[in-house]
Amino acid sequence: MTNTAKQFEELRNQLIADPEAILDDKDLMRALVAANEAQMGSNVVDLRGIAMERLEARLDRLEDTHRSVIAAAYENLTGTNQVHRAILRMLDPAEFETFLRDLDGDVAEILAVDCVRLVLESVQDENDPAVKRLGDVLYVAEPGFIENYLTAGKRSNSRQVTLRQLQPDSDVIYGDSSGWIHSEAALKLDFGGGRLPGLLVMGSEDPHHFKASQGTDLLSFFAGVFERAMRRWLS
Repeated sequence: MTNTAKQFEELRNQLIADPEAILDDKDLMRALVAANEAQMGSNVVDLRGIAMERLEARLDRLEDTHRSVIAAAYENLTGTNQVHRAILRMLDPAEFETFLRDLDGDVAEILAVDCVRLVLESVQDENDPAVKRLGDVLYVAEPGFIENYLTAGKRSNSRQVTLRQLQPDSDVIYGDSSGWIHSEAALKLDFGGGRLPGLLVMGSEDPHHFKASQGTDLLSFFAGVFERAMRRWLS
């Protein structure tokens, strides 16, 4: 027996002993089916082969869907962890000024955004020393500013969470940072009866960091916690 014959005999015995080695290999199975169709000739339709091709295509689609679901679940879990950590950090400060400064510091870093701004509607002068002391984090606007900013002046009601690319006049809030902030999440805040609304804005340099097609559940939750924390400070 020649070496080739011996190798074939050994391979044949291995495959007989472990046929799953072939069944689990899609490329090898496809080659075997193709060889079988070639032997039958072009005038014979192999329905089994057609069925296998369709099953393979369906399996490929299922695998792609499975990967997409896992990726989405992982991304959602990562986002949930970020929001939870940011909330815990946000609740740490014992003084209001520290609370606000941390928004554009540790909280922004945990949320992986480039800046955070808090907008409060008030009749108070924005040049008031108490406001100036808080730096760029706090922006005081006249009543009606927030609704106009969120709707771009259109006659429509704003949502609690707005995800979008920046408007041309966004430098009103971002100041010197407006040149490199390209997308934002704007969280509308309700501080309770008798109080004017607020707006928490998260800005990112990445124009695709916040998109209108993204889910807003986590940001809505964050806004709800922030509202309650602010009510405590405002009271």
